[in-house]
Amino acid sequence: MDQTPKHNTESMQRANQNAIYQLLVIGIIASMVGVFLRFAGDSMILSIVSWVILLVGAFICCKAVFKILAA
Repeated sequence: MDQTPKHNTESMQRANQNAIYQLLVIGIIASMVGVFLRFAGDSMILSIVSWVILLVGAFICCKAVFKILAA
């Protein structure tokens, strides 16, 4: 049997792009800021802003994951 390396496929090359991991880091940091602001104060405006930041961060992370999966 021929053992060919599986790390050279198109999907693995796409998954190893630096831009995808940078996008994930940005999304994770944005989500962490949103969670921190959620518990930092007791203002209605701060609460709304923190939820928006948290949702944007989660959207960015999902976008990066789906880019890795090419879905």
